[in-house]
Amino acid sequence: MNEQEQKGEELKEQDAEQASAQPQEQPAQEKCCGHKEEEKQCCGHGKEECGHKEGQEHDKHCRREKMKEELEKAQADAADFKDKWMRTAAEFDNFRKRNAYLDGKADILVKVLPVGDNLELALRSCAEEQTKKGIEMVLRSFRKLLEEEGIEEIDPKDEEFDPAFCEAVMSEPAAEGVEPGYVIEVFRKGYKKGGKVIRYAQVKVTT
Repeated sequence: MNEQEQKGEELKEQDAEQASAQPQEQPAQEKCCGHKEEEKQCCGHGKEECGHKEGQEHDKHCRREKMKEELEKAQADAADFKDKWMRTAAEFDNFRKRNAYLDGKADILVKVLPVGDNLELALRSCAEEQTKKGIEMVLRSFRKLLEEEGIEEIDPKDEEFDPAFCEAVMSEPAAEGVEPGYVIEVFRKGYKKGGKVIRYAQVKVTT
């Protein structure tokens, strides 16, 4: 073997040694989220740990999860609002029926009130004692009925005129020592129930 061939052999041996000394290139790491069964597990990490290219898949997964949570919350809120609306509607319906019943009842009582007016008129004009006692008994029963229904009389004689409870049907100049704007005579009593007037008193007032 000549000198040139010997040098060539030595160069080949050096190249082989250098090649064997270099670490073998590792196969490219597969994206951890390339499989559906691994997606949820791997995306529990941050972008850097997940191994996705610039975290794009991780961001998509996070957005999906956030939208899912928002949808579930909106559905829960909608169900709650529907329940409250149904309860309110039921309460309003009960209130309307109750008021309609009370208004209807008040209308009937208003029609009955003239009976009391006639009994009082008959009592004032009756001269026969036995008949008078009979009228008084019926009138007491009538007043007891009104009391049981929570109805109160409005009898404002000698009181200051109040248009919230009275209707002035007549007036006359105030006498000496009497202030104007006072009720001096009640032609027809008024009635109220729970602060609500069901019939105004008809009165004469001073001017």
